[in-house]
Amino acid sequence: MAAGGLSRSERKAAERVRRLREEQQRERLRQVSRILRKAAAERSAEEGRLLAESADLVTELQGRSRRREGLKRRQEEVCDDPEELRGKVRELAGAVRNAKYLIVYTGAGISTAASIPDYRGPNGVWTLLQKGRSVSAADLSEAEPTLTHMSITRLHEQKLVQHVVSQNCDGLHLRSGLPRTAISELHGNMYIEVCTSCVPNREYVRVFDVTERTALHRHQTGRTCHKCGTQLRDTIVHFGERGTLGQPLNWEAATEAASRADTILCLGSSLKVLKKYPRLWCMTKPPSRRPKLYIVNLQWTPKDDWAALKLHGKCDDVMRLLMAELGLEIPAYSRWQDPIFSLATPLRDGEEGSHSRKSLCRSREEAPPGDRGAPLSSAPILGGWFGRGCTKRTKRKKVTPGAVAHACNPSTLGGRGGWITRSGDRDHSETPSLLKIQKISRAQWRAPVVPATPEAETGEWREPGRQSLQ
Repeated sequence: MAAGGLSRSERKAAERVRRLREEQQRERLRQVSRILRKAAAERSAEEGRLLAESADLVTELQGRSRRREGLKRRQEEVCDDPEELRGKVRELAGAVRNAKYLIVYTGAGISTAASIPDYRGPNGVWTLLQKGRSVSAADLSEAEPTLTHMSITRLHEQKLVQHVVSQNCDGLHLRSGLPRTAISELHGNMYIEVCTSCVPNREYVRVFDVTERTALHRHQTGRTCHKCGTQLRDTIVHFGERGTLGQPLNWEAATEAASRADTILCLGSSLKVLKKYPRLWCMTKPPSRRPKLYIVNLQWTPKDDWAALKLHGKCDDVMRLLMAELGLEIPAYSRWQDPIFSLATPLRDGEEGSHSRKSLCRSREEAPPGDRGAPLSSAPILGGWFGRGCTKRTKRKKVTPGAVAHACNPSTLGGRGGWITRSGDRDHSETPSLLKIQKISRAQWRAPVVPATPEAETGEWREPGRQSLQ
């Protein structure tokens, strides 16, 4: 007899009874679910009795259905009709004129017009990956500041906008002519690498994406400081990392601006990350003293209920109407006058081969012969801050050591070799070693490598909803 008073056979019998009850409960749940999918007029008397006897299951299933529908509605893009949008823009223009201290929070939605996909939209990176579809984007070096970027710069010149806080790493705010002191790029800038050994930190602005060789917890770019010879690092902040750099993150200026603001304009951000930063929302102030919030986004955001006004429209469309309402001309972007060329530090002799990314050129005539006149085309995203971020939700197939010869044989993969993901896409990274295969087999998921969420009080960065790594 066991210590609990039951013999082994009795415990096994009790386990069989428990499993049988669970299976019966699951079967009842499936039956009720099938009945609920029918119209009430199509249900038989027996099905009606089953629903009456299973009131708890009916309540549970109906609750699940409501939650699913709610989540689906939140992901839908909604557009205000033209007249309604114009009326809202007039109200927004009044708020901009009357604001004593206006700050702007920007997200990926302001760069979609530059062929840089967002993350959560219908054609966003994470949305496509969830559907098992491949992700591609135009060469990021071909991206140029959009109408929204240039409008924000003009509003700052007119002293209508005091500071800009951006989640984007694409560097387009810098290239639009916005002063460095007026920007807080919370998740870094793809064109900037720094030496953290120099005091103060020495920045190197480049005309190419410096993140080609970097990843989560691996930030060295392969180049060295011109002064002290220390390895340079990128400025990108990934999930699970701390945003410790002063620039270009510029958290000090962001929090100072938020504390002084009486109006906040959010453009193209889902706010699912920014909502995690209490210091940007003045949550320590009484509600009546917090800044008024205006949101421009096609989808639901977690701050909608707190907004004084929500505009459902594309950022470029809204900003075009807003600038017309304010009587301001939107400056045209000029590649020749792009500030990045005057800020950039040229590579030294021997560093030309330290990257393979396409460099920005002032004009087509300056571009290498093979790049002149090249059309803006889409291609699979590989490497760099954006490319590795696209692997956040890509699953790997389990691979056993016995399958190594087959997996690494180019003839089995159309002569090209590489990995096959569960979404059916081919990964053209270097052929993995057995150790890498075993690690991927155990982990199954690639590490998430995308801009992160900081814990506002401690300065620690973490993924929303995920426990701290400390």
